[in-house]
Order: sequence, then C-alpha cells, then structure tokens
Amino acid sequence: MNKEIVIQTEKLTKRFGDFVATDAITFEVYAGEIFGFLGANGAGKTTAMRMLCGLSQPSSGEARIAGFDVYTQTEEIKKNIGYMSQKFSLYEDLTVRENIEFFGGIYGLSLKYIREKCRELILQLGLEKEADKLVGSLPLGWKQKLAFSVAIFHEPKIVFLDEPTGGVDPITRRQFWDLIYAAADRGITIFVTTHYMDEAEYCHRISMMVDGVIKALDTPANLKKQFGASSMDAVFYEMARGATRKSD
Repeated sequence: MNKEIVIQTEKLTKRFGDFVATDAITFEVYAGEIFGFLGANGAGKTTAMRMLCGLSQPSSGEARIAGFDVYTQTEEIKKNIGYMSQKFSLYEDLTVRENIEFFGGIYGLSLKYIREKCRELILQLGLEKEADKLVGSLPLGWKQKLAFSVAIFHEPKIVFLDEPTGGVDPITRRQFWDLIYAAADRGITIFVTTHYMDEAEYCHRISMMVDGVIKALDTPANLKKQFGASSMDAVFYEMARGATRKSD
C-alpha cells in the first residue's frame, strides 16, 4: 500500500427529498489499501457506494475516484473500477470460459489478451475441468471467486465489493480473502462492505457509518483500543446500537 489517494470525498451528501441518506461524508482511500466500509442496515453504505461508482449523482459535496470527478467523468470512473455485488453478477447460462471472454470484451480488451488471460485465470482458480460448464452448475463459493476474478480481469485501480462473501462457508471466505490480498499486493485498491466482523479484521482501515454519518475511521487495532473492545463485533455493537434507521 502506498499513499497515492485513489478515492477522495469531501462532505459528500445524497438527499432523497427531506431524507439525507449520506450526510457530508469525508474520507480518503489509498492505492493498494483494503478499506472496509461498514455500517448497520440503513447506515447509507449502498447509497455512498453507488455515488462512488458513478451510478448516482451526489446532491452536494465533492468526490474523485481514480482521479475522476463523480459529477462530470462518470464514464471514466466506470472504466477504471471493478464491481461485484452481493447478488451473483455473472451469467449463469454461460460457461465459465464464456463469462470471462464476455466481460473481457465489455472492458474493451483485445481478443488475444482475453484468451491468454482467460487461460491463466482458469488455471489460477483450478477450474480446468469446469471451464466449459455452465456457471449456474458451480457451487456458490466457486461462483463468488470467479465473479471477483472477473471484476478485476481488466486490472482496475479500484474494485468495489458489496458483501461479496454472503452465504459462503468459512473456508471459502478465507480463500476469497486470499484473492483479495493478492489483488491488493498488485496495487488494486479494495473497497469492501461486509456483515462479517471477522472480515473487518482483515482490512487495513475501517470506516463505520451510522445513520448516514461516518462515526469512526481507523485501523481495526486502533478502533478496538478506542472502544475498549476485544473484537470488531464488540466495536460494531457499540457503534450500531444507537442507530435509528432500519433499512438501507
């Protein structure tokens, strides 16, 4: 991780009528950082992530993603990021190989590059025997690892992961985080939301949102020290128990 800033927000706000979904949030994320973006249901995480991905225009405030402005350069933002949602994001009626090649084409990569990288990726994931099987036939854990690998197929500066390990077993979650660490080691910034507090321990820094406001931002060790807690579960409970919103 280095100190190059790849996500920068200043008083970023989103209103829906009288409702303030995100209220003047300000933070920075660095190149190669694994940044946890946590909060209870209704905290404003999803709204904030949509603005950062160029999918929703802020009501006020400023933000730059990979050097691009969220108001005027949303198409450039989309070219420089990857995204994986909590709902499985590949095509289940295409094969593993077809999914990789399809998304490589969407990212504008050359056919030669796609085919070379496709072979490498299938070997890396141990999917040689499944390469020509429909993705819908794969176990959930394999689907999630494939979805992450496709999200960073074009080597984006930043990848946004929205609860990427929901529903998978602990061993598969650990393997998934090995992929995350490998991507971060290559300089890809990981911006991740999760409901698993043990995963929060894997992040370099954590932001914790409550009712649209960032209430804390620090390393897991410093947050546990600040709240006199032995685990991130305890920190999260202390932060979230005063929340008034119930849905995001």
